[in-house]
Amino acid sequence: MPLDQLHEVERQAKEKGEMSFFEHISELRKHILRAALAIMTIFIVAFINIKYIFEVWILGPKNTWFPTYRILCDLSEKLHMGKSMCFEPTAFELDTREMGEILMQYIYVSFWLGIICAFPYILWEIWRFVSPGLHESERKAAKGVIVICTLLFFLGVLFGYFIIAPFSISFLTSIQVEGVKVSPTLDSYVTYMTMFTLPTGLIFEMPVAAYFLAKIGVLGPAVMRTYRRHAVVVLLIIAAIITPPDVVSQTLVAIPLYILYELSIMVTARVAKERAKAIAANNDSLPALLDDE
Repeated sequence: MPLDQLHEVERQAKEKGEMSFFEHISELRKHILRAALAIMTIFIVAFINIKYIFEVWILGPKNTWFPTYRILCDLSEKLHMGKSMCFEPTAFELDTREMGEILMQYIYVSFWLGIICAFPYILWEIWRFVSPGLHESERKAAKGVIVICTLLFFLGVLFGYFIIAPFSISFLTSIQVEGVKVSPTLDSYVTYMTMFTLPTGLIFEMPVAAYFLAKIGVLGPAVMRTYRRHAVVVLLIIAAIITPPDVVSQTLVAIPLYILYELSIMVTARVAKERAKAIAANNDSLPALLDDE
């Protein structure tokens, strides 16, 4: 669009009380800066306490004292199953192959912790930017979406950390070859821990995505039920991408993904039901309006 036409559109928008294109860009920049400031603040706090975070949280799943190992073993004994549910990773040491690798991993972990911990605030800034352009009915429909998105995201992160990580690390370290010492690099370990948590948190947002797609009429329960088998294959592929190449990790991810898919079907079915009621109400009110005329 030529610059003079763009200015004309902005002038007409101002006359109607609407924000111009450049005002939208300026407002978006403010929200992005505030979100970036929140991430940076958490990054600094995490970096200051990075040694504790590494020793307790990042390296936790490689140690036998990790809660998942202890809880499952205690549960096995309480159920009189002996030690059938007990498992733990094989002892291994992490190596660094490059100068500055530890520092880079400190920065890497601090950054992703900033993203994860600031996730609710990032959503809030996105909502503050988008909500003024929504109708009142749309704002009411999206009420509580930030809380739901936050809960699902952290549920996914915790599932990846306390379930996927210990099972995967235990399985991968159990694969031994005679004469070969298991000593992965710090970089590979941190990369796997990131893959176990952050993508899982995002994938747990599936019901929310299904809700909004159903609201705009792109997705419906009938389609999701029809292509359920195809979806299972896609979910298995996704599980294979975000986990190490072992059956245990892929299964641990695929099961909750399928549960989320079924939950998404229920969400879209509810949206479709509400839409059908709204259409029926409009159809009932139409004859009355015609009679009045």
